[in-house]
Amino acid sequence: IIACPCALGLATPTSIMVGTGKGAENGILIKGAESLELAHKIQTIVLDKTGTLTQGKPTVTDFVTVNGTANDNEFKLIRLAAAVEQNSEHPLAEAVVQYARSQLAGTHGAASLPDVREFEAIAGSGVQGIVSDRLVQIGTQRWLQELGMDTTPLEDQWERLEYLGRTVIWIAVDGNVEGVMGIADALKPSSADAVRALQRLGLEVVMLTGDNRRTAEVIAREVGIQQVLAEVRPDQK
Repeated sequence: IIACPCALGLATPTSIMVGTGKGAENGILIKGAESLELAHKIQTIVLDKTGTLTQGKPTVTDFVTVNGTANDNEFKLIRLAAAVEQNSEHPLAEAVVQYARSQLAGTHGAASLPDVREFEAIAGSGVQGIVSDRLVQIGTQRWLQELGMDTTPLEDQWERLEYLGRTVIWIAVDGNVEGVMGIADALKPSSADAVRALQRLGLEVVMLTGDNRRTAEVIAREVGIQQVLAEVRPDQK
């Protein structure tokens, strides 16, 4: 470098290129040179829950209707919910559809789900559509309450599922709450170790999620995260 100052002009971009390349090999995408330079000043790491701390492969573990379980109304409600959710791109939607297909296997209409009209996804709230001339709405308790629905008949089940760390979605038909589903998304085996490694570096680790606070805190405790930002809408993230 002393003999040929131009080497500095080559060494800097080369080192940045190598550094960002090694990061990419390890699944770390670095936006550019300025981002790489600022990285050593990081004090807080904010991690999304689904697909970052968890495996991003949610499955339905519980399904409860206002009329109990294992009855004709339950199967009808599963079909209605799955018909709407198959139009959604949300990870939880796929879990609902897969659960419905497994539960309806061998029954009439298991091979195909009813058509949906006027499908709409409301960011941070849920989805809705008209199935067989019935308005089906699936989403958060907060959303259904905002629409004026009474959620008290299933609140005991809702609390039980949240204490188990489940993500709970509510199902309503024609303006009445009909059921709740508990959905679990297993933690990645490496998540707890990764969080501890970041904390050993002196970084504060925060978990961010659209889930309710009770469920979020259960997951956070499992990986050793103290600070949780829950019930955050997508546009707020």
